[in-house]
Amino acid sequence: MVAVDDVSLDIHPGEFFALLGPSGCGKTTLLRMLAGLEVPTEGEILIDGQDMRTIPANKRPVNMVFQSYAVFPHMSVADNVAYGLKIDRVPDAERKVRVQEALDLVQLGQLAARMPDQLSGGQRQRVALARALVKRPKVLLLDEPLSALDAKLREAMRFELSQLQQKVGITFIMVTHDQDEALAIASRIAVMNKGSIAQLGTPSDLYEFPASRFVADFIGSVNMFEGTLVKDEPDEAVVTCPELAPHPVHLPHAVPGKVDTPVWVAIRPEKITLHKNSEAPPAPAECPAGHNIAKGIIREISYLGDTSIFHVETGKGNLIRVSRPNRSRWDQENFDWKEPVWVSWAGSSPVVLLS
Repeated sequence: MVAVDDVSLDIHPGEFFALLGPSGCGKTTLLRMLAGLEVPTEGEILIDGQDMRTIPANKRPVNMVFQSYAVFPHMSVADNVAYGLKIDRVPDAERKVRVQEALDLVQLGQLAARMPDQLSGGQRQRVALARALVKRPKVLLLDEPLSALDAKLREAMRFELSQLQQKVGITFIMVTHDQDEALAIASRIAVMNKGSIAQLGTPSDLYEFPASRFVADFIGSVNMFEGTLVKDEPDEAVVTCPELAPHPVHLPHAVPGKVDTPVWVAIRPEKITLHKNSEAPPAPAECPAGHNIAKGIIREISYLGDTSIFHVETGKGNLIRVSRPNRSRWDQENFDWKEPVWVSWAGSSPVVLLS
């Protein structure tokens, strides 16, 4: 069985890079190859131009922070951080200075004497980070670093990790299955699927311009409609979708396909507008009349504080997900369950995908 299949990528010095994908896609195996914990059957791994194939794990210029932190429970915070330096026989005076610098870097300078069972989950995570950084690696590898934390602490640690990476200026490579985490922290992301890279790009590129149905569906929330490309010209494309009939989808630009090709239309929920059901809304800008709209009934409303999520059932029995910001305290009351509505979207909102 192939865990990582013909993966080739360049990670820039000093960037925060994320390997993102579902369980079993090969992202952790790839990270372990970089660390020297797995041996690839072919190819090469270069770090700062040096071939790592003959370099054992303990000699590589990398350090790894594991999902479980792997903090030694019988050692103080300072002793945990100093452990790697002791193994490397760094002199006591230098070791003490470097340990204090690493603890100050992760805001644990006052907790050096504490034991791990006296720390919170976020503090134990910082101990693991300090222990990895104290050896001054060229690359820091992070395996699902925030998955063991609760939601609020995880969000706070995202920003701390990002700020820490900017302070130390070394390359961070993170493995995660959490899309929000990758989008919030990484400067570039490789989305993996079945051992291969499905798409590589910046967070905004992956979200706004997914290259496949898999990437569109995996990154964030999306409405996906199966259809047929019926018109494709340099300044206009039209797709008919049974789920949205009789209203076609209009785009003010060409799409990568041929007329009569089966395609998928992807539209993000926040790019769809809800309208009261007095009459059909006017066509969005740059769209012909009757395009980029659909009629339906609200079947579910989820209030999430800053946003409300509406599930609108079309005449074909399909659900369209609409995300609407709550800009005032009473926004969520503007629409009710079982209320007939219209939805619309701009011509620039959909992405047409061939697979």
